Amino acid sequence: MHRRIIAPGALAAASLLLAIPASAASLSPGAPGIGDPYYPDYGNGGYDVSHYDLRLQYQPKTDELQGTATILAKTTQDLSSFDLDFLLNVSEVRVNGAQASFATSGQHELVVTPKTPLAKGAAVTVVVRYSGVPSAKSAYGFTTWHRTPDGAVAADEPEAAWWWFPSNDHPSDKATYDVSVAVPDGTQAISNGTLQSTSSKLGWTRYNWRQNKPQATYLATLALGRFDITTSTSDGGVPVINAYSKDLGDNDGAARASVERTGELVDWLSGYFGPYPFSTAGGYVPNTTTGYALETQTRVYYSPKQFANGSNTSVVVHELAHQWYGDDVSLKDWKDIWINEGFARYAQWLWSEHEGEGTAQELADYVYASHPADDAFWTVKPGDPGPDDQFDIAVYDRGALAIQALRNEIGDDAFFAVLKGWPKEHAYGNASVADFQRYAEQVSGKPLAALFHTWLFQPSKPAAPAAHTASLVKAGTTVTQPKSWKRIEATNDVHGH
Repeated sequence: MHRRIIAPGALAAASLLLAIPASAASLSPGAPGIGDPYYPDYGNGGYDVSHYDLRLQYQPKTDELQGTATILAKTTQDLSSFDLDFLLNVSEVRVNGAQASFATSGQHELVVTPKTPLAKGAAVTVVVRYSGVPSAKSAYGFTTWHRTPDGAVAADEPEAAWWWFPSNDHPSDKATYDVSVAVPDGTQAISNGTLQSTSSKLGWTRYNWRQNKPQATYLATLALGRFDITTSTSDGGVPVINAYSKDLGDNDGAARASVERTGELVDWLSGYFGPYPFSTAGGYVPNTTTGYALETQTRVYYSPKQFANGSNTSVVVHELAHQWYGDDVSLKDWKDIWINEGFARYAQWLWSEHEGEGTAQELADYVYASHPADDAFWTVKPGDPGPDDQFDIAVYDRGALAIQALRNEIGDDAFFAVLKGWPKEHAYGNASVADFQRYAEQVSGKPLAALFHTWLFQPSKPAAPAAHTASLVKAGTTVTQPKSWKRIEATNDVHGH
């Protein structure tokens, strides 16, 4: 047997080569934005996240948040550095166990440079230790961290994560979550998914929540305060967890009369959209001054103002419809917002019909007749409204009108097959308006490009015959307002920036 002697210098050089990615020539920083045409610097390039593990501690009196985020990801290119979207103060970053250098850049970028460059296709574990007062942080002149008399809430769209955990903040990079939060005894922590366990020690109670299905970052929510928590199970077997601030005052009864119907409404919507896609359902109503609701996955956020005029099951229907259209199937880019809002609004129209307060067709007639041809309403294109009009009323109402036009064009059998098949076709993934058009054409066997262009992209009022139904009224015709209209119109669900 012959032994080959390797010089120490050669051995060191070989070790160095092993530490450098095979494609070292292509090493570059990950992009500081994921490429969304509406929000170019939201999200980040170079990696995909599979899981967020967040271990937090929160003090309501001072709004101080401390945390350690462990992020599991896979690189999509050779990386010399990468960005995370985040605002709080970072004390340490580790990548694959080794300390990494970091710096802040722009409005909300945390730039991480690992000790060793990362090869394309590598599994990466990133640990970020941080602290700060979220309410003291702002970006682009706003904050999405909402203080309450006894705590705080993180719930907003299109961004909310920056204020409480580092992330790849774009809906196209969905992940699972473990969220563990310690709060002073007597305070509760509410988040997405299933409450795995609680424990108390030295005056603090820790709540451990798990979201076991892919979730977009803006759909992750955190509510900290004093809540009355209710649990139940729907007739269809879906566990329901709801929470209400203990200081809602006059809005408490109406909020409970609405949100406590979640299980019933999940089962009802399942008849249209297919099996409920998540492990739990529910919502929470904190004592905030905001006016909107938001489809935070499995645990919907409702402002108490949604119930200021009495019970409001319509908004609950809207947000629960998003669990299929928006949460299960998420948009590819923010320009695809119609798939979220148009179908959630149309679910309200279906509920109105179910309640005998106006059919979907009557509501479509009313929308069409209520806006004359010179109304700016018709200049907003629901299929690509632009960032300034992303949450304009036209995206909701004109968006739902487009869905009724589709129903009239392809007939009820094909339409309801599309409605139920779409969440199954793209379960836990992302899809665009173009993808939806192709799917509707596939199911119906009809060419639909002209219809989609007219109702989603034409910046003017469509001619009524384009819907292929005599019941869509001509401009100027008087149409009776359906009984459900005021409640429906009051439920725009987001506070976009």
